[in-house]
Amino acid sequence: MNPPPAEPSVLVHLCSAEDWRRAQESGEHRPESLDAQGFVHLSAPEQVHLPANRLYAGRRDLVLLRIDPAKLTAPVRWEHGVPTDPEAMLFPHLYGPLPVDAVMIVTAYLPGPDGTFSPLA
Repeated sequence: MNPPPAEPSVLVHLCSAEDWRRAQESGEHRPESLDAQGFVHLSAPEQVHLPANRLYAGRRDLVLLRIDPAKLTAPVRWEHGVPTDPEAMLFPHLYGPLPVDAVMIVTAYLPGPDGTFSPLA
């Protein structure tokens, strides 16, 4: 476990609009990765296009959740992603459900005409 170069003031998470709707009803977002891997995949804003393109290329039903890390109730650990990510890049992993109250802004996250996602501006 390594800390990020500087603690970001915002973390982000991608999910389908339907998954976000269900999370609002229950008060927390519990993606499949929480049961399968023990954590919720998060990103720093400048990283989010990497997992988006790897996992969701072409999908038009995604929302981008902007999260206040201070409102997370479970530990966040910065860990390596997959071997194709830049070698030194670490991603934040939330070791518990994502509380709806920690989400500050929700926006659509759409790919470009070629189906790929661009880095956030």
